[in-house]
Amino acid sequence: VLLRATLLLTSFYGRFRHFLDIIDPRTLFVTESRLKEAVQLLEDYKHGTLPPGVTNKELWGAQKIKQAIIHPDTNETIFMPFRMSGMKLFFLLQVVGLLLPNQTLASTVFWQWLNQSHNACVNYANRNATKPSPTSKFIQGYLGAVISAVSIAVGLNVLVQRANKFTPATRLLIQRFVPFPAVASANICNVVLMRHTELEEGIDVLDNNGNIVGSSRIAAKHALLETALTRVVLPMPILVLPPIIMSILEKTSLLRSRPRMILPVQSLVCLAAFGLALPLAISLFPQMSEIETSRLEPEIAMATTSKTVVYNKGL
Repeated sequence: VLLRATLLLTSFYGRFRHFLDIIDPRTLFVTESRLKEAVQLLEDYKHGTLPPGVTNKELWGAQKIKQAIIHPDTNETIFMPFRMSGMKLFFLLQVVGLLLPNQTLASTVFWQWLNQSHNACVNYANRNATKPSPTSKFIQGYLGAVISAVSIAVGLNVLVQRANKFTPATRLLIQRFVPFPAVASANICNVVLMRHTELEEGIDVLDNNGNIVGSSRIAAKHALLETALTRVVLPMPILVLPPIIMSILEKTSLLRSRPRMILPVQSLVCLAAFGLALPLAISLFPQMSEIETSRLEPEIAMATTSKTVVYNKGL
């Protein structure tokens, strides 16, 4: 089945190609009427009422549009800045800002706050929504992420500045790597605090026919672990590769003689790194993950004859 095959991609390469479609910025410009057409086309396919002449290419195009815009649990439209397809555009400014050299205390706090604010909204917009989550959890996760990111970034910058053994050039290079541990740890904090309710109440698991067979806390643990790992891997190439590349490029005669080009070049380097890192990171685990029924709670294993069930891990 088209929908099933797309949602449950078991190979890394298959997921990578799938998420290249999901993060395609062109889907940001899909009109409301085009979205309705795509959803209706998929519904017609599901019920066997497709009009004559519809091609597989048109069906896959409709699926691409729906998955990029519609939340799989709520079936609601995700606000444009918080879609996966909008991350390249809306995160680029933040990445460039986080990697700016010679940052002040105020600029460090501002860029970490902006990054985690957008991160929190993306987490919430793409969460597992099979169970309602109170707004207080969202606020708790947001505050925890901002506080941890700002604290780590400011603390590491202060330690580097006080390290008298480093030369100014070495100190500047090290400071460029500070955003990664700050962002990675804050991402974990954000995911855990915002989705802690799932660990207590569990998340819905579905059989091979798409029917809900129960709510599993074990599946919730797997979902949060997979999401947290993704959020650690995601900023790694984005916040580690550009400082290395820029430290090399800034020594070239081109940028030495044209210092005004440093920021545009850094933006291009960040865009290239982000364009590669985003689909790689979110492809680590399928959004609809599969788990053996025998590994879940006994009541769930007794409620279905399926050997495996699936759950939406969120993003």
